[in-house]
Amino acid sequence: MKYVIGLDLGTSGTKTVLFDEEGRAIASASKEYPMYQPHNGWAEQEPHDWRDAAFETIAEVVRGSGVDPRDIISMGMSGQMHGLVMLDEDGETLGRSIIWADQRTGAECEEITRTVGAKRMIEITANPALTGFTASKIKWVQNHEPQRWARCRHILLPKDYLRYELTGDFATEVSDASGMQLLDVPKRGWSREVCGKLGVSLDQLAKVYESPEITGHISEEAAKKTGLSTTTLMVGGAGDNAAAAVGTGVVRDGRAFCTIGTSGVVFAHTDTLSIDPKGRVHTFCCAVPGAWHVMGVVQAAGLSLRWLRDEICGEEKREAEALGIDPYDVMSREAALSPIGANRLIYSPYLMGERTPHLDPDCRGAFFGLSAMHTRRDLIRAVMEGVTYALNDSVEILRGMGVTLSNVLAVGGGARSGLWREMLADVFGCPIGTLASSEGAALGAAILAGVGANLYTNVPDACERMIRQRGVQQPDGARGEAYAKAYNLYTKLYPALKDLYPELKNI
Repeated sequence: MKYVIGLDLGTSGTKTVLFDEEGRAIASASKEYPMYQPHNGWAEQEPHDWRDAAFETIAEVVRGSGVDPRDIISMGMSGQMHGLVMLDEDGETLGRSIIWADQRTGAECEEITRTVGAKRMIEITANPALTGFTASKIKWVQNHEPQRWARCRHILLPKDYLRYELTGDFATEVSDASGMQLLDVPKRGWSREVCGKLGVSLDQLAKVYESPEITGHISEEAAKKTGLSTTTLMVGGAGDNAAAAVGTGVVRDGRAFCTIGTSGVVFAHTDTLSIDPKGRVHTFCCAVPGAWHVMGVVQAAGLSLRWLRDEICGEEKREAEALGIDPYDVMSREAALSPIGANRLIYSPYLMGERTPHLDPDCRGAFFGLSAMHTRRDLIRAVMEGVTYALNDSVEILRGMGVTLSNVLAVGGGARSGLWREMLADVFGCPIGTLASSEGAALGAAILAGVGANLYTNVPDACERMIRQRGVQQPDGARGEAYAKAYNLYTKLYPALKDLYPELKNI
């Protein structure tokens, strides 16, 4: 029996899973690390925290599985996208990484748009200049920390920094690189035009591969620290959402998934290039060679519920601790006791600005309709509904582009909630499925590893062999009509508040 490893470098922590050839998880380990927010709208992490978490979880998986390391033939990685990791000429990190959730680069996005041109930016990178993406972070460092930029010799994405630590190679792949806004997405290679106009040397960028391609193998130093063999291959891997698509079997037209993790995503596969001219949803190269995906992103999906848990729901946390269960289970139970519409309370989940459909780094969260009658269970339900409405914004745009969502899978931490899956089905108006495995992006990365090592012919065939679906939540028409009334009001909140957000920023 041969084995493959999938590693998922997330925002909250890193998870490493060892799979056999049939997609069964043999061993797993995870480790959390902090996010730093030194100023409002900023978000940073320490690359060394990612490195340490990767080494520790890989070592734990190798030890705990009892598998001969020589039988672990390949490894793939998934990672949080858009983060800027800069290394000096000695390969040492130049400070913290500015990660995807950071919203400091509004002025830089305007500068990029002027420099490249709004239409040209979308033609080449398939997206308008966005605060969360890597190019604006690079421009921010150039503008605000020129001495740091002068020392930068290598620009890497989070998972590709781990690749460097594990293999010594400077490499990336098309799905993650699509989120840098330096890649020519239609042509699947670095754009000399964009890089030249933004002052980025192609020598600073890693070699681009397709996701299942082999980029190297585990180095001797990393083998000593992790217990892996130096014969273990490393493949390109994928950005977190592209890997999750593979891990859920969303690798053919008509298939889609919805993630409720720290951020929220609605993701649809397409074999033909499709770009929203308004830039409201994002088009990237996907992990299937020669194909793309279209996705909408909610910045603070699960993050909204985590914020509520940590800051408001102390009683639910204490109850969960006494019962030995997850606090989210208690919160979901409480939310179910509040009616649809949360007693006329609506939540806008803009804690970290927003991407789809508003592209506004300055907008912020709000409870609309709050009164003395509301309880914590209403707040919890309002947050869950507000995140669902935000995800439905993406669904509506994709449908307007002619993208069919006939098979939608719910993944991520929020998908564990039966109530949340019910909300998704009722609001989207389509069945919501779940998977037998909850490994998601880690499984997707492992599938790519297996394809690269020739265990499987191609990505779709590998998915058929390794992925098992279970359970489908059907939509309810009556509940859907009730949600539709609240959603209609929800869509009016952002336009009503849009002009006030800049004023709020300047208080």
